[in-house]
Amino acid sequence: MWPFSANKKRKKIVDAASFISAKETTEEAEVEKMVSKLEKIFYSTSREIVILCVGSDRSTGDSLGPLVGKILKEKNISYPVYGTLKEPVHALNIKKVLKKIKETHHNPFIFGIDACLGDERQIGYILMREGSFIPGNAVNSILPSVGDYHLKAIVNALDPLSPVHSLNSTRLFTVLKLAEIIGEIISRVAANDLNSEGKIEKTNVL
Repeated sequence: MWPFSANKKRKKIVDAASFISAKETTEEAEVEKMVSKLEKIFYSTSREIVILCVGSDRSTGDSLGPLVGKILKEKNISYPVYGTLKEPVHALNIKKVLKKIKETHHNPFIFGIDACLGDERQIGYILMREGSFIPGNAVNSILPSVGDYHLKAIVNALDPLSPVHSLNSTRLFTVLKLAEIIGEIISRVAANDLNSEGKIEKTNVL
């Protein structure tokens, strides 16, 4: 849930990630930048893409994943979606859900979505990185690493003495805005993928 591993490595890690900052009026060009990056990621694999939205509807900050899942379900995107407000994927059931995904989908490409905490200046950032992530890392939950690629949104500043309080004191407005932007990005990619009818040549992600 903490987006960067160490202060001295922060710049290198941020540069390696694709990210946008959600402001009062997020620029269309910023959204398209993320759409283009995600298209390259999805089109570079022949595996079935599965969207896994992690979080709990019982915590404002942690509700980002379920909100994104709800939005994607309502948009009826072409990719399977796990984790919604109705059926959230959280610490108590994530191992069971991961098992179900692997049993239902052959060698799936799992794209994970989760909320995370940062510092005051990073609130509103949406970051997309290759590799798995560990849900609940900032609140010391022992959970399995998740995903082949993942997207995280920084919903609040981290209080190292009480990270759970940081999540619970997060503004719903911030979480909802970030969820809407993420939902828009993924739904555009899904629509373009569907419309391409396999004609878009798959390329390696740089």
